[in-house]
Amino acid sequence: AARGVQIGELRYHPAKYEHKTVTIAGTVTSSWGIPLVPFKLYKVDDGTGEITVVSQNGGFTPSKGTSVRVKGRLNEVGSFGGQSVGLHLQEIDRDFKR
Repeated sequence: AARGVQIGELRYHPAKYEHKTVTIAGTVTSSWGIPLVPFKLYKVDDGTGEITVVSQNGGFTPSKGTSVRVKGRLNEVGSFGGQSVGLHLQEIDRDFKR
């Protein structure tokens, strides 16, 4: 089961959560996608930090200001000098908070 985690916790302790399924909840601060490209990106902020979410489920990307709950797997592109580079959540499921 995916457990709710604050984004700040993911950012400060990425190795603890890497490749694990987690749930975050927050507000979309930006989103972008390119027509005909199979993935979309959006950033979510929960007040403790911000993280990029990569969505490959097609459909639309949530717009700025939308409250969302996202279940996904934490991945990092790489690590440089002990700092995570490209930390992101690979979306598995998304729900809009009411």
